[in-house]
Amino acid sequence: MDEQKYLKKMQAVKEKQDQKIAAADQERGVTILLAGPGKGKSSSAFGMLARSLGHGHKVAVVQFLKGAMSTGEELFFSEQKDVDWFAMGDGFTWETQNREQDIASAKKAWEKAQQLLADDKYQLVILDEITYMFKYQYLDIEPTLDALKNRPEKMNVVLTGRGPSQELIDAVDTYSLILNEKHAFKAGVKAQAGIEW
Repeated sequence: MDEQKYLKKMQAVKEKQDQKIAAADQERGVTILLAGPGKGKSSSAFGMLARSLGHGHKVAVVQFLKGAMSTGEELFFSEQKDVDWFAMGDGFTWETQNREQDIASAKKAWEKAQQLLADDKYQLVILDEITYMFKYQYLDIEPTLDALKNRPEKMNVVLTGRGPSQELIDAVDTYSLILNEKHAFKAGVKAQAGIEW
C-alpha cells in the first residue's frame, strides 16, 4: 500500500473513532464481568486494579474462593495503601468438600462485599470468583444485582469467575468471555507461583 492510500485509510479510521468517542457522553462507573473457562479473568481484574492505583483511586477486593493460600496478587496489592483486601474463601470447592462451610464463607464474604458496594470512597471494587457463588447456589443472585444497580454512581465493579448466568450477563455494562484455547496444565506442566497464583 502506498503512502497516500495508507494515510487516507488511517484518516477514515480516525474519523470513525472520533465519532464513537464523541458519542460516549455518559460519565459514570461501569460493571465488568470477566468470565469463561480460560486463564486470565482475575489477572485482568488485577490489571485494572493496578491502573486504578496509578490514578490515585481507592480500591477494594473481595475474594470469594481464594483465602486458604496466599497468592502473589494478595501479597503485593494488600501492602498498597489504597487497597483494602479481603480474601474470605476457604479454597476451591473441590478442596473443601463441605457445602455448609462453603455457604457460610460465601455469606460472610457477601456481607463484606455489600458494605464495600455501598461505600462511595471506592472507585473500584473487585468481586473475584463471585460467579461460583451463584453457580453452586451458595448465594442468591438478586441481592448482588440490587447492590450493583444501587452502588455509588462513579464506582466501577469487576466480577470474575466461570459459568455466569444470563441474568448476570444482562445486568453488567461489559462482558468479556475468556476462552481456553490451549493451557500448559493440560500438557502436564505444574501450576506455578507468579503464573497461576
